[in-house]
Amino acid sequence: MDWFSYENVAAEKGYRMICGIDEAGRGPLAGPVFAAAVILPPGRMIDGLNDSKKLSEKKREALFDVIRETAVSCAVGFATEQEIDEINILQATFLAMKRACDGLSIRPDLALVDGNRVPPLGVEVQTIIKGDALSASIAAGSILAKVSRDRVMGEIDKIYPEYQFAKHKGYGTALHRELLKQYGPSPVHRRTFLKKILGESHE
Repeated sequence: MDWFSYENVAAEKGYRMICGIDEAGRGPLAGPVFAAAVILPPGRMIDGLNDSKKLSEKKREALFDVIRETAVSCAVGFATEQEIDEINILQATFLAMKRACDGLSIRPDLALVDGNRVPPLGVEVQTIIKGDALSASIAAGSILAKVSRDRVMGEIDKIYPEYQFAKHKGYGTALHRELLKQYGPSPVHRRTFLKKILGESHE
């Protein structure tokens, strides 16, 4: 498969600075949602690059530095759990994507975005369903977003060790749900995500 097929088609249409954007952490019950934007050199494939979900944690960590060194420009953005509760997870994800895009040192003229929803980035957007498995730029973004979020959840684990965030990264695993029922929500839990688990009494 050609990992640069979408980038190449865009380049043929005259786009010069093409970034890939993906998010990490839409589903968890706690912590921020992250996004990353990456502009790769045209046709420059990074060995081992793939959708972050298909890579081991060790491989993602190794690729994190390689992507940052290889990219023409890259940036990470996030939206907090408070922002998620205030504006909903979709809008918070869009906000994280906008922050990532705005953080690039070079303004892209096209953003390839994973999924089928168009975030308001202030630049032209092309959505690609399962883009993290089809576009090198988006795959790179997925790795930067995932590693960045996992690292933050590791730091949060040190503040609230009773929830074992380093193990489940805030996702609604059986362990996490059990600890939630035992300790109640922490300041980093997304209150709007907990209604079905804890009931209205914890709102």
